Amino acid sequence: MKKNLFIVLITLMTGTSTFAQTQTINKLMAPIGSATQPFLFSVNTFTAEAPFLSVSSSGNLAERTSGAFGYDGVDQQLALKGYLGNRFTLYANADLGFSRTGSVNSAQQAEVIRDVVGGKNFYGARFGVGLGANRDFSNTAAMFSRVTAAFEAPKWRIGGNLKFEKAFGKYRDGIDLITSAGYQHKIAGAFFAGIEAVGEDLEGFWEADEAEGGAKLLVGPSLNYAPLYSKFSFSLCGGPVFYATHSTAFSSEAIRDVGTTGTQNGYSIRAMVAFNLH
Repeated sequence: MKKNLFIVLITLMTGTSTFAQTQTINKLMAPIGSATQPFLFSVNTFTAEAPFLSVSSSGNLAERTSGAFGYDGVDQQLALKGYLGNRFTLYANADLGFSRTGSVNSAQQAEVIRDVVGGKNFYGARFGVGLGANRDFSNTAAMFSRVTAAFEAPKWRIGGNLKFEKAFGKYRDGIDLITSAGYQHKIAGAFFAGIEAVGEDLEGFWEADEAEGGAKLLVGPSLNYAPLYSKFSFSLCGGPVFYATHSTAFSSEAIRDVGTTGTQNGYSIRAMVAFNLH
């Protein structure tokens, strides 16, 4: 009898310990394998549960339009992104643009975003507000504010941004409006696929002389792969650029994700590899 009772107690203790360890592992493993930047045209925030610190390298190829911090040609970007604590996320990047004419220019941008709703747990909804500054390829400085929204689940994710930018240039708009949204669903393992859409200079719908050439839209497939146990993650997105309106003003070299010039539709393709330093 005593022997049987001892066996039962040992079994219960072992089972309890295993269950506790499993719960701890599951809690810790939940964010692992998730991308530090799942969408290429929307900036996401980090959380206390997944306090990433990452560096990323991305390239953009565009025709009859401009890529991120770029123009018609090839753009190379290096970015640093990290969790600062208290629901703050830092995002900074620098770009080199190689035009089709052979010239090379640079641009820089930095911003800090704070989640005002959510932001403590990796899964679930969160909303953030941020401030930042940049210098584009034409050496024009700008200040901007960004509103972020995201919902993370084990099998799907959605995210988007609303960006208001004030450029300090003589021939620039008073305020530029840029929107982006993306959705991805788990296909297999750590592979997600979905769609992204970007709308830029949307004031072109009601301003005939919009300074950046008019309202532009991009819609295309979005892919992300963040292997479990790996510090690397990979993203790819691209698609056609539709010029929804055409401005009567000459376009500038403002920092835009999908373009600022041209009178024809074009395309933009972007790929990124990120490494988590945390």
